[in-house]
Amino acid sequence: MRRTRSILLRIPSSAKFGGLLHLWFGFQVGQGRAKYGLEAPAVSGHPTFERLHRVHQNSLENLVIFLPALFLFALFVSDPIAAAVGVVFIEGSAVYSRLYVADPAKRGPGVVLSFPIGLILLIGGAIGAFPE
Repeated sequence: MRRTRSILLRIPSSAKFGGLLHLWFGFQVGQGRAKYGLEAPAVSGHPTFERLHRVHQNSLENLVIFLPALFLFALFVSDPIAAAVGVVFIEGSAVYSRLYVADPAKRGPGVVLSFPIGLILLIGGAIGAFPE
């Protein structure tokens, strides 16, 4: 019971911030629509808008892996490490967004910070689920 309570205190912060970051990316897409004159459902037009939209979609694609992997790692391996690694993922996603919108060719540091984190959490959680 104590371990479950500990997980419930630490992990939701990383999960919430990941969700809030995704909502922020969605807000930026809405601002881009207004700024560049694109009405829904259009997703192409101005190059900056297209990059904002792509960042938002990439964020959603990554959250599908990140959130379950975060909880699996916390449950079966270590919740403090999962929370810390989750913060790195969120920072990496923010860096990715900033770099990708400015110049897609320079998105590498954000990818290096965020993508491997999802794999670490997923593989660690899977291994931890079957300890023997």
